[in-house]
Amino acid sequence: MDDSWLLVELGFSHVWDWQGYDHLLFLMALCLPFSMLEWKQLLWLITCFTIGHSLSLVIASLNLMTFSPTWIEFLIPLSIAATALHNMIFAQRRWLNSSKTVMWVTLFFGLIHGFGFAGYFDLIRDLEQPLWSSLLFFALGIEAAQIALGVLMLLLAFLVLNVWGRSRRDFILVVSSVIIGILLPIIFERWP
Repeated sequence: MDDSWLLVELGFSHVWDWQGYDHLLFLMALCLPFSMLEWKQLLWLITCFTIGHSLSLVIASLNLMTFSPTWIEFLIPLSIAATALHNMIFAQRRWLNSSKTVMWVTLFFGLIHGFGFAGYFDLIRDLEQPLWSSLLFFALGIEAAQIALGVLMLLLAFLVLNVWGRSRRDFILVVSSVIIGILLPIIFERWP
C-alpha cells in the first residue's frame, strides 16, 4: 500500500511541480472561464484531461504508439496557448454551451500532455504492480491536484469578480494574455 500512496503523492506533485509549470498554466487556462456555479462542468473537464493524460501513459507504457519528443514538447505549450486564446476569443460569450466539443479537445490535450510525461512515468511506476494499478494511483494524485487547483481558480475568480468588482471579460483577457505571454518564447524555442 505504501507504493500506491507514493504514486498518489507523485501524481499530486507532478501537477504542482514548479519546474513543470506547463501543467499549472494549462489548468489555469482551462479553469479561467468558469464561475462557482459552474463547478460541475469544470470538474468534468478536469476529469477529461486526467483521462487523456492517463490514456497516453498506457499507450506509451505498452509501446502501442510512439511520438517524437520534439513534437510533443512543442505541442504542449501550443495546446496551452490555444486554450488561452480560445478564452480570449470567447471572453464576451458563454462558450460553455459547446461543452462536448470542449470536453473532446480537453481529452486530446490531455493525451498530448501525458505523452510528455510518459518516460518519467515508466521510471517511477512500480513494475511489480500491474500497469493499471500504478496508473490508477498516479491518476488519483493528478486528479486530486487538478481539483485543488480548480478550486483555487474558482476562489480567485470569485474574489476578482465579486469582491474586487472586476468584469469577467477583463479577468479572462488579462490572465489569458499573461499565459500566452509566458508561452510564446517557449513555443518559438521548441519550434520543430
